[in-house]
Amino acid sequence: MANMDAAAELTPGTELAGRYAVIEPISSGAMGAVYRAEDSRNGGQVALKQLTDVRHQARFEIEARLLGVLRHPRVVRVEDYFTDDTGHYLVMQLVEGLNLKDVLDQRGHPGVSLGEAIEFTLQAAAALRYVHEQQIVHRDVKPQNLILSDDGVVLVDFGIARQLDDEEEEEEGTVGIGTPRFMAPEVFAGGSVSPRSDVFGLAATLWTLLTGKPPVYADPTKLTEVVPDASPELEATIRAGLEMVPERRVASVGAFAKALGSPLIRATGESLALSVEQPDAPTALMEGIVRTAAGVFEAAACSIALIDRTTDELVYQSAWGAGASEIVGVRLPPGAGIAGATVASGNPEAVDTRNDPRFAARIAEGTGYVPYTMLVVPLERHDEPIGALSLLDRRDGGLYGQADLERATLFAELAVTALDVAPAAFTSLGEATRAPER
Repeated sequence: MANMDAAAELTPGTELAGRYAVIEPISSGAMGAVYRAEDSRNGGQVALKQLTDVRHQARFEIEARLLGVLRHPRVVRVEDYFTDDTGHYLVMQLVEGLNLKDVLDQRGHPGVSLGEAIEFTLQAAAALRYVHEQQIVHRDVKPQNLILSDDGVVLVDFGIARQLDDEEEEEEGTVGIGTPRFMAPEVFAGGSVSPRSDVFGLAATLWTLLTGKPPVYADPTKLTEVVPDASPELEATIRAGLEMVPERRVASVGAFAKALGSPLIRATGESLALSVEQPDAPTALMEGIVRTAAGVFEAAACSIALIDRTTDELVYQSAWGAGASEIVGVRLPPGAGIAGATVASGNPEAVDTRNDPRFAARIAEGTGYVPYTMLVVPLERHDEPIGALSLLDRRDGGLYGQADLERATLFAELAVTALDVAPAAFTSLGEATRAPER
């Protein structure tokens, strides 16, 4: 059926945001279309992704901001996000080269060579490990989303705004988040997405590169029947990555790479977690808290603020995700903003931020963005407030609600316990929080 909320198709020559001129379409799917465009500010070319179903605006914007802070040589770089009268757009690095599906079509007999297939897979695994370390799951790992550039394989198209409503038509072979044959069974059945879901997609990609076609769920066909030079160990590794039950599947892309015979070198990308120069607790612990909280609550950003006992201000000491660099080091007067109000009342809150006048306007000015929703919980020790944990924007575009508050309160209790047992954490309640030295 036609989607009445769909954005109009762009024609060559269309100028957007006063700087991007559409050159030609690259691809299209159920929820988005990608165009080659020229950036007039530097004369370079970019990939311009248009959200074609405007009902998913919030999710598209939230994920665009989160992906915009990823920095890894094997992950496509998101450079800009904007909205105008014609729709919502994501501007990405244009990765020149063929996707691995095209490589397979050109060079497969029926698949590519064993050495090439494993090397491509290991390069994709390096990208995915970095992404997973940042608490992000790609959700659509397949040969079409792996571009073979001059510098090797680059991971693209993070399945932004791919969630289809049940009554919508399925287009381009896409069902929900992901693609059949490459989608983990638990996701296909409507279950949860996890890094193990990406392991399945990676294993399915390797199988496809070797055999020339995607695997069939629980297919008993032997790999060695199609690829004579494949070893029993390789077959066992791929089978472990294609396990139907996620708990029986290889647990991580790092473990999958190790089983392929080449442990991954530590990722060279930038972490999404930042801290002031000398936080009140060990940096690794503080950043671990915000990173874990973001993963648990599917947030696009998370921060932890502690009270400076010399001024009673809230100081944002660590943050993860979109806007982390702008929020770290910010000081709020007592009671200011949603976080300050939560600390003062001692009550956690789930807030529709864009309709709440307490949101700190100067923070929005610094980040250039007002979140859609916030989940803020006080951090307390022996019923005394010591700070607040804030989660911003659910990645699915929904709002945080009452159901999230109990879990968030329990998480806050665990966070305070972790801070208490950490070496040198809070040696004195009166010790002042240190502002960043810049």
